[in-house]
Amino acid sequence: MWKKWIVAIVGFVALMGTALADVDVNKADQVALDGLRGLGPAKSKAIIEERTKNGPFKDWPDFQKRVKGIGDVISTRLSEAGLTVNGQAKPGAEKTTDTPKKSSEKPEKSKMDVKEKSKAEPAKEQK
Repeated sequence: MWKKWIVAIVGFVALMGTALADVDVNKADQVALDGLRGLGPAKSKAIIEERTKNGPFKDWPDFQKRVKGIGDVISTRLSEAGLTVNGQAKPGAEKTTDTPKKSSEKPEKSKMDVKEKSKAEPAKEQK
């Protein structure tokens, strides 16, 4: 019974370590890649298969070119979540911190908010 608890605790600590640390796409296993926000099992598997088949990724453009479905926007988000290529974050990406905004800060309006608002308001009749 104690062995199971110890294994569970060690696994939890290892998982938390990967969540807090940067994950290099050329060194990470599938579990570490799955632990990143924005990557699921299918994409993690595709990354590992491409890396195994054609060797390590040279840089971010090489990573984006070789992994289907990873473009500029997604690669920036992955970099912000902690993914690196050869230890380098994507240029222009900022490391995401999970600190909540102050209550005095107003949330940014997205284009979707504006579209939804315009659909919800009935059109004013012109006289």
